[in-house]
Amino acid sequence: MPARGSQRRRDEIVRLATTSGLASVDELSETFGVTASTIRRDLALLTTQGRLARTYGGAMALTAHPETSLRQRIGEAFGAKRAIARVAAAEVGPGETVLLDAGSTVGALAHELRSVPGLTAVTVGLTALQELSDAEGVTVHCLGGTLRPLSQGFVGPLAEAALERVTFDRAFLGADGVTAEGLCEADLAQTRLKELMARRATDVYVLAHGAKLGRSPFHAWARLEPGWTLITDASAEPASVGRLRGAGITVVVAGVAEGVESSA
Repeated sequence: MPARGSQRRRDEIVRLATTSGLASVDELSETFGVTASTIRRDLALLTTQGRLARTYGGAMALTAHPETSLRQRIGEAFGAKRAIARVAAAEVGPGETVLLDAGSTVGALAHELRSVPGLTAVTVGLTALQELSDAEGVTVHCLGGTLRPLSQGFVGPLAEAALERVTFDRAFLGADGVTAEGLCEADLAQTRLKELMARRATDVYVLAHGAKLGRSPFHAWARLEPGWTLITDASAEPASVGRLRGAGITVVVAGVAEGVESSA
């Protein structure tokens, strides 16, 4: 039994390192209720087995968490994404100019924006383009650039150059993970573009369902600035919400059925 328990603990350490990024000895010791020495022995064995790479004070996965395609993600947390999109759409007024990121949640927002009178929507995402392509009364622009097939979004110098010619009332960003430290993505070009998008907008919103909060599956980051608004759903862990609010982020929690559950 002890041997099986040790193996389960090591398997879980690998899972945590893969899904959450860096794993520290102190955090793992507290999580599993064992001594730091035990965790260090576990990490040494996992490193020898080629399952982890040692870092100062902890370990990390040898390979990045595999990025799933937009097509794979489109059906995940569908109700939560719809609720988030409805709350986000309520922030947009007639005649505004908005900037829409790539991603399934921002795509759901684009669907909700189809009836906004006089709207101008600028996007880097194919999903938003498809949702708004036949929306009457909505002017749609695409920034262009290099298409990332997995995210179905445009990145690169052409998209960045196009941003310099426009300003926006609001920018709506997606993310693979959100912590108080920033927005986590699989690709540095994505994080750079998000930072540039945010600089061109008066108000910045991040749309992320609860499972993405507190996660850092990749190693590319964009800063999450005080004064921005995160719109999430009721599945978000209160501890993650609290850390974000403590960092100066306004957090709005949308109920799946209707409306807003809470905000700060």
